[in-house]
Amino acid sequence: MRRATLLGVATGAVVVTSGAAALAVGLTGLGEGPAERDPSSAPVASMLPSGDAGPVELEAPAQAAAFLDEWVDDGRVVRRDEGGDTVSEGQAYGLLAAVTADDEKSFDEIWDWTAAELVRDDGLLAWRWDEGRVVDDEPASDADLDAARALVLAGDRFDRPDLREDGLGLAAVIIDQLTVETSLGRILLPGLWAKEQDPYAYNPSYASPAAFALLAEATEDERWTELRDGSAQATRALLDSAALPPDWAQIHSDGLVEATPGPLGQGDPVQYGFDAPRLALRYAESCDPADVELAARTFATLDRTDDLAARLDLGGGALSEDRSALSFAARAAAGAAAGDENSGAEDLDRAGALARAYPTYYGQAWVMLAAAMLTDDSLRGCAVLPGAAS
Repeated sequence: MRRATLLGVATGAVVVTSGAAALAVGLTGLGEGPAERDPSSAPVASMLPSGDAGPVELEAPAQAAAFLDEWVDDGRVVRRDEGGDTVSEGQAYGLLAAVTADDEKSFDEIWDWTAAELVRDDGLLAWRWDEGRVVDDEPASDADLDAARALVLAGDRFDRPDLREDGLGLAAVIIDQLTVETSLGRILLPGLWAKEQDPYAYNPSYASPAAFALLAEATEDERWTELRDGSAQATRALLDSAALPPDWAQIHSDGLVEATPGPLGQGDPVQYGFDAPRLALRYAESCDPADVELAARTFATLDRTDDLAARLDLGGGALSEDRSALSFAARAAAGAAAGDENSGAEDLDRAGALARAYPTYYGQAWVMLAAAMLTDDSLRGCAVLPGAAS
């Protein structure tokens, strides 16, 4: 579908939220685990950027450097638009940005702060820090996985065996403590709180085939390959049952996979919201064509409409009027994975313009990561949009 655009952004009015998907303070009673919450601020209505706004820079190293400049203070990734706190996810994004920007100094600062403030006794990362201390020490597995990936990459890129060893150590704890075997295959649990439950809470967007492949090679532990295969089976099952993946699901030990309203079957409605779009980005960057095909399966539904709401039902119907840079970045990944590079490049440009016009930590983080994952090889994935940022 062709879309009329202005500076890569669809013309017309837009409603944008300044918040992002995040995890709330630990639940009680059913395992001390994080749960999804709504974006933190009210919508802001405005016209889209005018023609004098200038071009959007989508080169991956430049995006990464800009993210580091804007959101990192002395090694801490600060969610300025969400009260000034820090989450392990953000620290991991900062580490990936430093690798992409080839910035060893920033990488050391971010990892030193993380190690001093968030690393738990078991080696995993505490999820949330605020006002000088950890306020929720439950780990979130997507952050731990992204951090392990970044550490191994940095060890190789900067010729730093110490960083590589830190990454291998974190990977060993993840595979031991945050995965479980089901008849579907090995899956990644969202946190330690989900370990003793059946069905297991599952966040489809946490699975990262490129990270699994990297850590399988680095550790020579076959469980990482099992995790990659089991995650693909879970993703395929979800996309067999609905056009779009949900933010949250549950997986029974017998292999049954079901979409859920939240990590414990409560909270937001079943939706393609502020988590699920990450799935297409993570699968599109894989070097395995079967993974890329899974990312492509979301494109037909996402491309039915010119403009994308930030939250959709699993059939593609709008659940809000908000717009999200992540949604357009995810459609860029899906379009490129489906072979429509023009649409992919257009949507990546649109995501960048939207993130710049309405800057949020989460939106700019995922535009930066989308540029790295889709157009660049610094994170050791396979770019489906090479040259799109030129």
